[in-house]
Amino acid sequence: MLVLGRTLRALYSKSMSVVTQKYAGRCHCGNIVLDMVFTGEPGSFNPRSCDCDFCCKHAASYVSDPRGKLVLKVKDAANLGKYRQGSGIADFLVCRICGVLVGVCYQEHGQMYAAVNSKVVENGADFGAETAVSPKKLNDQEKIQRWKKIWFADVSIETAGA
Repeated sequence: MLVLGRTLRALYSKSMSVVTQKYAGRCHCGNIVLDMVFTGEPGSFNPRSCDCDFCCKHAASYVSDPRGKLVLKVKDAANLGKYRQGSGIADFLVCRICGVLVGVCYQEHGQMYAAVNSKVVENGADFGAETAVSPKKLNDQEKIQRWKKIWFADVSIETAGA
C-alpha cells in the first residue's frame, strides 16, 4: 500500500514471524536512491545524532537495523563521494551533485555495515525520538564493535550499468 509516497507493506516471515517495513530514501537530486527494510515498527528505531563536527554540520542523525536490509542504488558512481574524517575508518557517503550526506558505511573482510541519515528517508518514517551519541569518546575497536551490533549488516551498493 502506498501512503504519502512511502511503501509500508508489512510482510510476515513464516519462519520467524517478523514484521518488516519497507522505506525508500534518496539524495536531493536522485543520484543516490536507498531501499531499506526494517524488522520492526519505525517508532522502535531511534535515529542517533552524532556530535562530531562533520555530522553536526550536516545535521545528520543515523538510523539502522542490524536484522534489516539496505540497498543503495547509484545512477552515476563518479558522483558518489566517500569521505573519511575523524578516525578515518568509516566512509561517509555524500552525493557530489547535490551535497546530501546519505549515510555512512564500514567494511571488514568483505562484510559491509551501514547506517542511513534519517533525514533522507522519504516522507519521514515515524522513527522514535533522536538520541544524542558521542562516538568520538570511543576508541576505534569500540566504534567497530558498536557498528557491527547496531548498523545494517545486509548492505549492497548497486551502480547503473553494473
